[in-house]
Amino acid sequence: MMKLSQIISKAKTEHKLNKEEIISILSSNDVDQELFNAADEVRKNYLGDEVHLRGLIEFTNICKRNCLYCGLRRDNKNLVRYRLTEEQILDFATKAKSFGYKTIVLQGGEDDYYTTDKIVSIIKAIKALDLALTLSIGEKTYDEYKAFKEAGVDRYLLRIETTDKKLYEDLDPGMSHENRLNCLKFLKDLGFEVGTGVMVGLPNQTIESYADDLLFFKEINADMLGIGPFIPNEDTPLASAKGKEFTMALKVMALTRLLLPDINIPATTAMESLNKNGRLIALQSGANVVMPNVTEGEYRKHYALYPGKICTGDTPAHCRGCITGKITSIGRTVSTHYGFRGNKPNK
Repeated sequence: MMKLSQIISKAKTEHKLNKEEIISILSSNDVDQELFNAADEVRKNYLGDEVHLRGLIEFTNICKRNCLYCGLRRDNKNLVRYRLTEEQILDFATKAKSFGYKTIVLQGGEDDYYTTDKIVSIIKAIKALDLALTLSIGEKTYDEYKAFKEAGVDRYLLRIETTDKKLYEDLDPGMSHENRLNCLKFLKDLGFEVGTGVMVGLPNQTIESYADDLLFFKEINADMLGIGPFIPNEDTPLASAKGKEFTMALKVMALTRLLLPDINIPATTAMESLNKNGRLIALQSGANVVMPNVTEGEYRKHYALYPGKICTGDTPAHCRGCITGKITSIGRTVSTHYGFRGNKPNK
């Protein structure tokens, strides 16, 4: 078996590892800093020092699903529910553009109130502002995804959460792992930039399953990957779970960068909920994207996926200034491009 440093060096040059090699890196804490530095170097070589900002609009916290880990789950009666109107969404998107955002991420629970026609109307309105658009609204049919693509959506984010089928189906009652995989295939076939990702630190999740997750990312050649630590929510059945695996989440993220050198990887908000410099540490360990919230007012705190979510009391203007300051503090710059994969020139 190769030494750990040799494995990192192989990943850095060849961008591939086998399952045993991934497991050996994740099982040891001896080369963590070396791993983070390697991921940072690969990010710089492939993508330069620009950080892409994506303005996040959380437009509904109503969800028909009942996932055990999520604060938006259907059975959570302690959550004040809301839906934004098309006018509100457009208002937030217009303001985000004025703050210099080039991409909007429209994210919500699986809320059937927003029919395909409603979503298409919102998509067209946002695209008319000359912004790139990422949609993240869960599992849909091929035809629904096709309608979104034709309306102008550039990217779609659908996290697999875990490639461990049994764990996935235990945590997401009534959902099928196979259907999730099919949805990702539909999105790829339709020509979206496809985003997926996993949580790290779920109950019964193993290092072997993280290795499978990483090999899966490589296999489907995802365009963007979000890796975040699982943070237990007191209003869910997993309230007493341990979670909060900051370092492991960072290691999975860094390995993701080594295996897929030119993709977009966000420094996730959950990282900063566990460590006050979490996003900066992630940006120095392979990440190149930040998704500040551009939703306004009371809605921010009601999109309660997990407790301790940062910046829920801030305004979008404040967030924009704050994150820009943080990015420049580590010698990086805010991108003025749309930020397609591999920093491709604006389409």
